[in-house]
Amino acid sequence: MTEHTRPENELRDIRLQKVAALREKGINPYPYSFKRTTTAAEIQEKYKDLAADEVTEDKVSIAGRIRSIRNSGMFIDILDESGNMQLFSSMKEIDEDLKGLLDLLDLGDWIGVTGIVRRTKRGELTVNVDALELLSKTLLPPPEKYHGLADIETKYRQRYVDLIANEESRDRLRKRSQIIAAIRVFLGEQGFLEVETPMLHTIPGGAIAKPFTTHHNALDMKLYLRIAPELFLKRLIVGGLSDKVFEMNRCFRNEGLSPRHNPEFTSMELYQAYADYHDMMRLTEDLFQYVAQRVFGTLKFTYGEKELDLGSPWRQKSMLDLVKEATGVDFNEFKTAKEAVVAAKGLGVFVKDSDSWGKVVETVFGEKVEHTLTQPTHVTDLPLDISPLAKVHRHNPRLTERFESYINCWEVANAFSELTDPVDQRERFEAQVKDRESGDDEAHHMDHDFITALEYGLPPSGGLGIGIDRMVMLLTNAPSIRDVISFPTMKPKD
Repeated sequence: MTEHTRPENELRDIRLQKVAALREKGINPYPYSFKRTTTAAEIQEKYKDLAADEVTEDKVSIAGRIRSIRNSGMFIDILDESGNMQLFSSMKEIDEDLKGLLDLLDLGDWIGVTGIVRRTKRGELTVNVDALELLSKTLLPPPEKYHGLADIETKYRQRYVDLIANEESRDRLRKRSQIIAAIRVFLGEQGFLEVETPMLHTIPGGAIAKPFTTHHNALDMKLYLRIAPELFLKRLIVGGLSDKVFEMNRCFRNEGLSPRHNPEFTSMELYQAYADYHDMMRLTEDLFQYVAQRVFGTLKFTYGEKELDLGSPWRQKSMLDLVKEATGVDFNEFKTAKEAVVAAKGLGVFVKDSDSWGKVVETVFGEKVEHTLTQPTHVTDLPLDISPLAKVHRHNPRLTERFESYINCWEVANAFSELTDPVDQRERFEAQVKDRESGDDEAHHMDHDFITALEYGLPPSGGLGIGIDRMVMLLTNAPSIRDVISFPTMKPKD
């Protein structure tokens, strides 16, 4: 029976016995620190030209998790954050104390070693062990080396186990960090000021979504986890803090789970004074391209079986034109919502009789067009009645100066020429309140303080929001949003 076929409780008992044996030898299984001088990657780079069977006089100290133990501890492979390193202990030369310690080591244990660097006759860069310290005795074994972690439930519920087993998971989450860092560098170079706004809101706003609610005990008041930072960021533009502001942080929407949706997600929102949605289109393309080049060195990516090209110019088409191309129906010709509802039902699209004209257009677009937008596309000029925070289109009062960017058939960005007229904004909020009273629990609330802020004057502004999780999914070929979030939301086990 191998370690990976034994019951977990039996394995744990065996390892606990080894912990007791270590303590009897005067060895602390959980010491306080270790003075590491280098990493596996640094050793591989520094000694890449070292010839086979050559021994240096260079002494190093390296630490990592045991991946394999061969020949009774003569050869041990460890993994640190940068890569693998082989360790060698000569059974003829090591003392009894070290040999006794080797006998008590298991796969998954953390160890630190000091020794000289050499390359074996077979060409393997190796550290000859002079001294070895146990840094953390593990009570449970890592997943089986050759098969990794296949169980999806464990992969997401116990991410630490997934990371131990899967280099792909480690690399993807590291890439996420690099992508976020690159966004910050890009926006900083463009003159944007990074800010922080509240996560707890007295009025949910900035997007059409159902919020999470909580309660503040001391103030005895209901609060909402934010669904978007938009209205606070605009307040900062009103106040003149900067002409360009951005925030990258968590948002929360009380919605279902899917491969592209997690209730807790990361977004980047920015606002730029004196700009409109045309400026935001260029900024969107520039940002995606900068990140792709800086982190991956290319603008071309494979997602599944699809080849994606982030190079400019991205396709640009209005939502109405795309719907007309796909269905042959020009919804702009319908003067009433009722006519639009009839036309949508004629196309086999389910809509409610109470839906507005714009809601019908959006629904038909979602069913007939969205799945066709593989290459980067800006879908422009969205209907007014589904865009309560965007400026009316300068050429068509039924539309707004708003676009959504799609890649791989997913919405990855949303941007406006921001609404700056406080009277118009109040009327839009009032219409949203009526929608809420009619049963739409995702409609926007009235926000009197935000209207007051607009009355102090918001200059012409462009705003842009990008879903960071979906961006990382695209650039790392991740099949699910859970793959790019360290600890995704999961229903607890019984």
